[in-house]
Amino acid sequence: MTDIQNLLEPLISFRRDIHAHPELGFSEHRTAGRIAEVLRAAGLEVHEGIGGTGLVGVLRCGDGPRTLGLRADMDALPIQEQTNVAWTSTVPGCFHGCGHDGHVAMLLGAAQFLAHDPGFSGTLNFIFQPAEEGLGGARHMIEDGLFDRFPCDRVYALHNWPGLPAGTISTRPGPIMGAADKFSIIVTGKGGHAALPQDTPDAILAAASLVQQANTIIARDIPSSASAVFSVTEISGGHAHNVLPATVRVGGTVRSFDPAVQDRIEERLRQIMSGIAASFEVECELDYDRYYPATINDPSAAADALAVAGEVATAELAPEPAATSEDFSYMLQARPGGYIWLGQGKDDGSPPLHNPHYDFNDDVLETGIRLHVALARHWLVDEG
Repeated sequence: MTDIQNLLEPLISFRRDIHAHPELGFSEHRTAGRIAEVLRAAGLEVHEGIGGTGLVGVLRCGDGPRTLGLRADMDALPIQEQTNVAWTSTVPGCFHGCGHDGHVAMLLGAAQFLAHDPGFSGTLNFIFQPAEEGLGGARHMIEDGLFDRFPCDRVYALHNWPGLPAGTISTRPGPIMGAADKFSIIVTGKGGHAALPQDTPDAILAAASLVQQANTIIARDIPSSASAVFSVTEISGGHAHNVLPATVRVGGTVRSFDPAVQDRIEERLRQIMSGIAASFEVECELDYDRYYPATINDPSAAADALAVAGEVATAELAPEPAATSEDFSYMLQARPGGYIWLGQGKDDGSPPLHNPHYDFNDDVLETGIRLHVALARHWLVDEG
């Protein structure tokens, strides 16, 4: 793999450049433009503007009938970076706190290497996706004809994982990432003087009771064999010490892996709200958004990924899914495939994803490139 090693220095420079110039979802114009330049220079056919700022590089070799998609996400997060690295973000309040800059660099490296030395027969689609961070860029690309225009018999995505040792590759059949729901509840009372609570339905007291009761859903309404998380993350209301506010907002998230469990949690939340409304003489209005489905790996694709990974680096079966979410789930609903974790943890500790001190570990770039290459050659096998 000497040629891959020769690619590493310019790829590290590329990764650090887009780290220094991060762009939020659907605004990745500079990032997509730079990716397109590299793909064209490698001789790939490039299609831009898919699902907004998404793009696809197509590499065909031989006459094999199989097709494969490899996906990397491009967007940054609305977080102020605190790493103090030389390539720190130049955009206030925006930085690559999830390693998408590294994902782009690894997939670009695979495209450059395979364009020079394919070793496969078929069609390989390099998918660079916008807006993974909560905006559903994968769904937008699919709705814009991604898999109609660029057929994929299988599709894979690779994500760095600080909780695994650097270079370790892990995945599992079935659920690997959770469904993500978010909720916002408006509790409306009447509002009035704090010294006269008998005249004013108390929205704060009602909201407090709602939070307590809602946090019993997982323990008392979901089977112990199922996995789910219910978290209240926001509560706001009131502005003065002597005023009972008319409204209080309660917000949070739900993570699950089974649609039946997902349904039950929402059902119970609505029932609890109804009881709170009756008990406290308030109104409760719910906005419940199931914005990402669970990420479910195809068993055969996951098994193949583990077998291939074992030829590249240390590979291990993930013992359980993560409750975090991923919009690659939409692609796996449309096509069989697998979502794979690549360890990037260091011996002295690594900040978690979405942390202001996080930075992608460039030491795992080669492993990621080699895995992409191996997945392509395994699925698009050249039988000639």
